[in-house]
Formats: sequence, structure tokens, C-alpha cells
Amino acid sequence: MKTMKLNSLFILLFLTNLSFAQFQTTGKIKEVAENGFHEIVLSPEIRSYSKQDLSDIRIFNAKGIEVPYFIQSNSEALLNTFEEYPIVSKTVFPKKSTSIIVAVPSVKNNNQISLFIANADVVKNYSISGSNNQTEWFGISNSQILDDLNSSSEASVVKTISYPLSTYKYLKIDFDDRKTLPINVLKVGNFNTQLQKNILQEIKPKKAVTTELASLKQTEIHVLFEAPQIINQIAFEISKPTYYKRNVIIYKKVEQQIKHKSEIFDEEIISFELNSNTKNSFTIPEIFEKEFYIKIENKDNQPLTISSVKYSQKPVSVIVDLNANEKYSIKTGNKNLNEPDYDLSDFKNNISGKLPQTNIYDIKQIVSSKDKAENKSFWQQRWFMWLCILLGGITILYFTASLVKDLKEKN
Repeated sequence: MKTMKLNSLFILLFLTNLSFAQFQTTGKIKEVAENGFHEIVLSPEIRSYSKQDLSDIRIFNAKGIEVPYFIQSNSEALLNTFEEYPIVSKTVFPKKSTSIIVAVPSVKNNNQISLFIANADVVKNYSISGSNNQTEWFGISNSQILDDLNSSSEASVVKTISYPLSTYKYLKIDFDDRKTLPINVLKVGNFNTQLQKNILQEIKPKKAVTTELASLKQTEIHVLFEAPQIINQIAFEISKPTYYKRNVIIYKKVEQQIKHKSEIFDEEIISFELNSNTKNSFTIPEIFEKEFYIKIENKDNQPLTISSVKYSQKPVSVIVDLNANEKYSIKTGNKNLNEPDYDLSDFKNNISGKLPQTNIYDIKQIVSSKDKAENKSFWQQRWFMWLCILLGGITILYFTASLVKDLKEKN
């Protein structure tokens, strides 16, 4: 009897926990054609149903196993690409030296070059010379040292060597092999770092209603989205008048309990100025709201003729290692989850360059939104949920009291 009551108690606790710890939004990840790391740009829809910091996002494979990922902000990123240079010749003089001639693109003014070298427990002296015809060679750098040529995690190392700025079409690297065996140079080239700016993602509201408040000398725009949205930029297009300068306040309605009464007041989010001398595109501190208001102070001027107002967010991606032709899903909307702690996060800098992209489709909401509460069945209503919690609590107390009573009788 005692064991039965304990089992019933644990099952009840498990079911209660399960019912309030589910993901609310799911989506499918489009299958990829090759193994490796991929970039998945998160759509505004996925982000709107997630926590603001995206810490509740999880990715699963077809077996339901969680797949590690890390978040990458794409508003401005450094893109490292390796440009390989042709190795024109490699000449080995046994027990003396190894000479490697590399063709450098004619448009390149260079002062460094990167070598991919097979692991070797040696130290090498080297010299660099330059030529435009591979006949006459001129000294650039002499008696340099190349060491630390052994990696514990990879079969090769990358060594970048520097020298005075050069415009030669060909570079010759002479390695001294008199004391050690030759090293195996696999490829030669240069890493190019570019600052890449990404286009912002525009978010369109469910509705935006403009009202002229003549008595207050203000214009008010009520903005409403389907769900809370992250906004990083707001851009206004003003057609009239030719010259203007207006203060703008973005605010939201906040409910607060004052002396046991519920009161609504305006809470300012951000303020700025519309001016005919500027582009009127504003990068703002991140907003994560479903509904807010834009107030334009007209003073004694006629209201502005606003052609459009655009709301945008900085694109954000997840970087994840995917297998070709396998099914993956993304889940979010569990507010009880914290940011996952994956080893992969410590190796972000190792995963650079432009990655192949895939996308999320078939996004579904498991639970209806609050806006559709009136269409829910009685068992989906809030009052029914609290009734179940109350009954569950009473049941737990009953089992606990019975268990304590049994233990006392046994003793």
C-alpha cells in the first residue's frame, strides 16, 4: 500500500511538471546536402515566440537527441577567407636546403604569408627573397626562425610569417635543412579579413493606426504585432513638409497596482528627433514588445505627412553541425529553460568563413495565443488550469498525509 501511494505521488508530480514545461513552438530544419557546420538565420517568427535572449532554443535530430549550437549575431561580422597561392616549384637539395617558389597575385601588396605545414618536431631557419621574372632574386628577409610546428589536435599547423612590404610577383622561401630533415609545406596563401554588414530584417506589424490628437498638438501611432518582436531600427519616410524638426517618444502602456487599484500609465521606451536634414533612420536600444505607441510632438505646426514607418531587426543565426540528408527540428518557447552550456561555444573562433545556409520551415504553435483565448474549449481556459493546479495540490497533500499516517502506524 505504501509503495503504491509513493508511485502515485511521483507519477502525479511528473505529469504536473510535464504539462508546464513544454516547448510552445516547433519548426523543421531543411535537410542539407553535405555534412558540416551550417548557418540557420532565425526568422522574426521564431524569435518572436522565443525568450528575448533566445536561451530557450533547442535543436534535435530525428532520434530526439539534442544537438549543440551557438548563436551568432550577423549585424556586423568579420569574415576570414583563405586565398591559396600557386606553388610554382619545390626544390629539395638533400641535407642542404629546400626552396619553395610561390606566385603572388599581381594586385597584392603583401607583407605576410601563411603556410600550412605538416606536423614536425623541428625548428627551421629560413630566408625570403622576391622576383618579378624568377631569374633575378632580391633579398627581403634573412635568417628568420620558424618553430612550434606541432599541433596536438590537428595533423598540420598554420604559421604566418611577416616580412617588409613587397610587390614582387614571386616569393622564394629557402629553408635550412643542414641540421634537420625537410618540412612538408602543404599549401601557401593568405587570410583575408573583411568586415561584412548584413541587411536588416524588416518586420511588418499586424496593424498601425495613426491618430491626430489636435487638442494635445500630437500625432499618435498605435503599433501592434502578432507577437512580441525584437526591434533594432525604426525608419520614417516623411513626404511633407519640406522642413521639419519634431520630438518623438516611443512608449508602452503599463498596468500597475496603486492602493489596491489597477491603473494604466505611459512608460517611455526611447525618444529621438525627426529632422528634415537627416535620413530619419534610428538605431535604437533593443525593443521586445508586442504593442507600443509612437508620439510625435507637433507644437503649433501641421502634422507630418508620413509615407511609411519601417521596423527592422538585426539578423541572428544559429551555427550547428548537421549531417547530410538527416531530419532536424528546432523547438522554442519554453520560458523555464536557461541558456544551454555546450562545449561548442568555446570554439566559435575556430568556425569562421562563410558557411552554407539552410532554413526553418513548417513553424507551428502548440498552444493557442492569448488573443484567441475566447475560442478555447473550457479545459483550455485559465480558470480551468488553476482549478487543476488546486485539485493537484489537494491530491498531493492527501497522499502525503496518508503516507505520513502509514509511517506512524508502522512505527
